[in-house]
Amino acid sequence: MPDPDETRTPPPPPPEPAGDTTPEPGAVSPAEEQPPAGEPEPVPESPDAVKPAGQPATSSPGTGALVPRTGFDLALLRPARRLSSAGALIWVLVALFGFTLVVQLNSNNADQGLATARQEDLVRILSDLEARDQRLQAEINALEQSQRQLSSGVAGRQAALEEAQKRADELGLLAGTLPGRGPGLAVTIDPNGDKVLASALLNAVQELRGAGGEVMQITGTNGAEVRVVASTYFVDAAEGGIIVDGTRLTGPYVISVIGVPQTMQTALQIPGGVVASVNGAGGSVTMEPRDTVEVTATRAATNMRYARPVS
Repeated sequence: MPDPDETRTPPPPPPEPAGDTTPEPGAVSPAEEQPPAGEPEPVPESPDAVKPAGQPATSSPGTGALVPRTGFDLALLRPARRLSSAGALIWVLVALFGFTLVVQLNSNNADQGLATARQEDLVRILSDLEARDQRLQAEINALEQSQRQLSSGVAGRQAALEEAQKRADELGLLAGTLPGRGPGLAVTIDPNGDKVLASALLNAVQELRGAGGEVMQITGTNGAEVRVVASTYFVDAAEGGIIVDGTRLTGPYVISVIGVPQTMQTALQIPGGVVASVNGAGGSVTMEPRDTVEVTATRAATNMRYARPVS
């Protein structure tokens, strides 16, 4: 049995591994990896944490570690409030008010045509309106006189026959079955080598009718003439010229119309009217007032198939 007082021999150290034990360049020894005493160990940053531009980093209390600010406002993450019924009603009223304001502004701009017209143009328009008023007043006086004659007893029979004959002549002039003569205007529309559209000729006829033109005809340079009535139509011809009620006319075109020359001449010269449109297309319009205008072109009377006069 061994003696307890004997000194124990320590066991031999373990053998070192074979190979080169020289440390690699740049390697850190275990002693250097330990942080100095008294300094806190830094907390590693999360790889998902991204520091926004312009946001400083703050230190975590107690540890001294830097924690980046996110820069996001929590109010942006809150759900949007729903639009209440009162708010919706306010938006509808605002939209209606805006629509009404736009319509009113457009209406005001449309009414500024006469306000921006020249004084000469306003005088012409006023003269045209006064001439129409005088013509309508004369027609009223003539109808009232005819009414008194028809109701005058013994002379009523003769007055009725004369009135019927006068009415038949007027209808014959309007229908184009009778030739006409009277003071009027000769309007010459010259294309000057350019093409005058049928719409320009139609506009001239409508302006003359509106200014009191009662009877008119259109004559072309090819010698053809057409009596203008309520059913007259105008079409651009493929080979040039204008077809009026099936008859081809070539320019210059001469419109012979019976009426008040000054009134019809003023109507054609209104800004944006016939003269302005033809001149803008390269043509020219010449107006010649005459004491006597002959309208010789006539139409055959239409045979009614179903209508019968009532006696």
